Amino acid sequence: MDKRSIKIQQILAVILVLNFLVAFVKIVYGTLTNTLSMKSDGYHSLFDGISNIVGIIAIFVAAKPPDKSHPYGHQKFETLASIIIAILIIFVGFEIIHNSITRFTSNISPNVTNLSFLVMIGTMAINLMVTEYERRKGEQLSSEILLADSIHTRSDIFVSLSVLVALVAIEAGYPIIDPLISLIIAAVIVKAGVSIILSSSKTLCDAAQLEEDMICSLVYEIKGVENCHKIRTRGCIGDIHIDLHIMVRPDMPLYEAHAISHKVMDHLKSKIKGVSEVMVHIDPLKEQ
Repeated sequence: MDKRSIKIQQILAVILVLNFLVAFVKIVYGTLTNTLSMKSDGYHSLFDGISNIVGIIAIFVAAKPPDKSHPYGHQKFETLASIIIAILIIFVGFEIIHNSITRFTSNISPNVTNLSFLVMIGTMAINLMVTEYERRKGEQLSSEILLADSIHTRSDIFVSLSVLVALVAIEAGYPIIDPLISLIIAAVIVKAGVSIILSSSKTLCDAAQLEEDMICSLVYEIKGVENCHKIRTRGCIGDIHIDLHIMVRPDMPLYEAHAISHKVMDHLKSKIKGVSEVMVHIDPLKEQ
């Protein structure tokens, strides 16, 4: 694998360990104290870890070079993994909804202790560090899967805050708040999953990735380009493909026109981060 893919896998492996640690603490202590909101948050973190495993496998596949079956490469497997992660997230959300509704009809009473608050504050601190680290590395490496997972991890912080509110309410004598907070957690989780699916589906459906006017302005910086049109872009973060037509003087020698097309390719790749391929079609300028 290339260095970028190896770095992404290493980051996901570190986050995987932290997510499983956080999940274990929340689930075990939430079960011992019958605190549904804490336990739900723990399962949320557990599926964070599972999504990291999916990401590690996807990066391994996405890093493969282009071949006869996949001439444009395997980069979209990373996007596909993001959607799988989102589906897992939504599944967790609906499972929490089911557990919350069940709790309304049960006589189970949560037992909140000082350790309950320490567990939640400690895991929140870990999630805060993870989401910032993952977002920063995602932008640095132009990784769609790291950025998608950082959005998910960021939602964990708000979920944990709501659990703290539930703990305070239970301590104050309002145990009904526990399943209510769990429903809010479920809504946050489902919303995060849907947002990832909507974002990733744009890549899979070849939605435009760049503004045409911005591309044209850069192309016109190359001497000899008389016109720029029929611009198409697709791909994903870190693997953007551009297809465009340029017009040159009709009396221009073929070798000069060919040289200009290469200058356009190199210029766009150097000026726009994440552009991996540029296809330039040369047309003669129509005389007025």
